[in-house]
Amino acid sequence: MRRRAVLAVFAALAACGPRTGVEMVAEAVPANWESAVRAERADRDAYFRDDPETPLHPADRAGFRGLQFWDPSPALRFVGPVHRYPASEPFRVITTNGKERPCVRYGWLSFRLDGRAHTLQIYKLLDAPESGDEVRDLFLPFTDRTTGIETYPAGRYVELEQLGDGRYVLDFNRAHNPFCAYGMPERFACPVTPTENRLTVRIEAGERGYRGRS
Repeated sequence: MRRRAVLAVFAALAACGPRTGVEMVAEAVPANWESAVRAERADRDAYFRDDPETPLHPADRAGFRGLQFWDPSPALRFVGPVHRYPASEPFRVITTNGKERPCVRYGWLSFRLDGRAHTLQIYKLLDAPESGDEVRDLFLPFTDRTTGIETYPAGRYVELEQLGDGRYVLDFNRAHNPFCAYGMPERFACPVTPTENRLTVRIEAGERGYRGRS
């Protein structure tokens, strides 16, 4: 009930237009932003191609020529607040093998795209090893209008970055598929994006769908 009340307040605010301090906004990107995004993608390709723990199915490794991405788009990088819930709300997320994983709703964020406000819930998986970095341990899955057509049907994941001034970065250019997208369901059971994180816009940024053996 508390979460619904918070979102109801946000919806009322969003109806009045952008609200400073509530929504994330697209800001000018740092000077080295695009080169950093491309370098991260090259590192991900190298991991998939060369690492013994690659998530690729063995039948796909010899012919692997790299993952597919949209070109970097500064308009899909947002900066602003993450809104914490007063108390962590228990939640269970379904995985690709049909089992459930325990988690909590940590908070929420909002951003404006195509003239409308959009909200995403942020989770924390309770059975995942903790890194010691609170932000790195957060889980942010989403689907959008590309899901199941140009991107993986169970959704994509994106990590938040915390700035030194209390704001966060939501950069969809760094969105990626879960490991279960690469044809090894016996190795990976990935959380499926909850219905509350289904965006009604196209997010043409980050990693596209993978076409391998599967």
